[in-house]
Amino acid sequence: MAARGRPRNFDRNDALDKALDLFWRHGYDNTSMADLSAAMALRPPSIYAAFGSKEGLFEEVVERYSERVGKDIWGNLDRFKSAREATRHLLVSTIETFSHPENPRGCMIVLAAPQPDAEHSSVARSLCERRKGNVQVLKTIYADAVRRGEIPRGADLDRIANYYVTVQHGLSIQTRDGMDRDALMAVADAAMATWPSLIKTSLTSS
Repeated sequence: MAARGRPRNFDRNDALDKALDLFWRHGYDNTSMADLSAAMALRPPSIYAAFGSKEGLFEEVVERYSERVGKDIWGNLDRFKSAREATRHLLVSTIETFSHPENPRGCMIVLAAPQPDAEHSSVARSLCERRKGNVQVLKTIYADAVRRGEIPRGADLDRIANYYVTVQHGLSIQTRDGMDRDALMAVADAAMATWPSLIKTSLTSS
């Protein structure tokens, strides 16, 4: 028997996609249950029956977002022949994805979070952990590059990964604020131009 309050012929992925669009455009705090109910064509009791809570719904939305959107940016970065090429892909695909006319502008993982001390601080912490996870993805790519000899041994991989993830976050914010694609690409090009000096200085920095 279906859970109480859950409508017949419930399409979970379709409901998640509709909720995703709202959370992506407006953020967690600015998306109300009334907004979600209207977009998903589900009464609030049905949403609670299916997802447990607004937080539970958002967590599933984030997973859906990672599958639909995040994989184009972060997926299979180890397929590239060099860490530098993988890093450039990260920045360029960020620009292409978040400036695409069919998508809301900017990254939901970066921009949708409530304030850390807000009522829903657990949502903020969860998104923060996902962002930290992206740093680890790059560190793994760079560690492999060290073993191949592309990045010198002794390079500060934390510094390099933190730098490029910070640039990637900045591109997301600038995209949301309306910066055009050419200007965004100029930022990406400038960031990639720092690659040789960033590796060199990280060898000697304390």
